[in-house]
Formats: sequence, structure tokens, C-alpha cells
Amino acid sequence: MTRPFGGAGRDALRNLDRLVGIDRVPTRRGALGLLGLSGLALAGCGSSGSEDLAQQAQSGEDKGYVSGSGVITQLSGDERGEPLDLSFETLEGESTSLAAWRPKVVALNLWYAACPPCRVEAPDLNATYEHFGDQVEFLGVNVRDQAATAEAFVRSFDVPYPIMIDGDGSMVSLLSGVLPPQATPSTVILDPTGRAAARVVGAVTESTLTGLIEDVLAQ
Repeated sequence: MTRPFGGAGRDALRNLDRLVGIDRVPTRRGALGLLGLSGLALAGCGSSGSEDLAQQAQSGEDKGYVSGSGVITQLSGDERGEPLDLSFETLEGESTSLAAWRPKVVALNLWYAACPPCRVEAPDLNATYEHFGDQVEFLGVNVRDQAATAEAFVRSFDVPYPIMIDGDGSMVSLLSGVLPPQATPSTVILDPTGRAAARVVGAVTESTLTGLIEDVLAQ
């Protein structure tokens, strides 16, 4: 869903662009332009399936992000493996853990500030978070930036949920059995027991994420 930025928002985006070395303002239209797309609602380059995206993520290309439309995988109960846990500190200085959020459903989103599809999906993540309120915990996992850059992104896109800096790669390592390497952006949904119930590799839309979370809540 498209949300136009006001003057203050555009100024914040310009400041963020300068911080991460991008020369243009990546509104939804701008971010799609950066990816060389037209007529698609998601950032992407027409990858047809999860194998294509996994190969793209592992290809070692310098762009550093997955540019395909989000590819969905849902896991049945016996496919979900063990509960995932990690202690971490948010940008606001709060110490918590994935286990502390149980039995809530948890949505983990991997991103970094200069990633065009991460910018495209940001308003959709915000809207989904606001839709579920305190039913679901959201955590943005920044996989590349320093705190100042992540904070600038949070201000620019009015991100309402907690963010952690995965400086040592501990969260990426924890999710290595769920996600292909370097799969950014990507979103993982944990069920009330902390097991991975669904994933989206590539940018996610509000409607897709809402549906996946509702499915897990209904189980």
C-alpha cells in the first residue's frame, strides 16, 4: 500500500540517503525505479520461485539484497523444528529475548537502510504491526548498519516496533536453518511456541503478512 511522504518525511529521507550514500529519495515509486521495475507492486526482478531467490541470495552479487517479489513458505507443525531463542538489546536499550515474548506470535524482519526493497516494504510492515496491536510482537533485525543509520531509517519511515542491530550475526545465524544466506529483506513468523511457522524471502506486502500471521494465530 502506498503512503505519500509529506515535506518532513521527504527531508528525513534525503538525510537518510546522504547517510547511506544514495542520491535519490526512495519513495515506493523511487525504490521500484532503483530496481529497474515498472508495473509491479513489490520490489522485484521477476524471480519465479524460492529456488531462484535462494540462488540469487547466495550468488555473491554486490547489490547485497534479494530483489525478487516475496516468495512464501509455510511450515506445518511437524516441519517447524525446535523453538528459537536469542537474547538481544533493542535500539532503545531494552534487553529482552524471543523466549520472553512467548506465547505471542512473533514477526522477524531482516533489513538494512540502503536496501531498496526494504524501503518498499517498510510502510506495509508498519501497517501490519498497527493492525495486530499487542496480539503480535514485531522485531526489525538490522543486518548491516551502525546504530545511527538504523535510527535514521526508523525516523524516516516512522517504524513503530522494536529494532535490534545484529552486529555479530547472531540472529542471522539463529535463522540459518530457515532462511538462505544473505536473504535480505526477509520475514520469519514464529508460532506461539517459538518455532518458525512461515517465511517470506524478498519484500513482503501488508496483505501477505497479515494473512500469514492470521493463519498462525488461528492454529
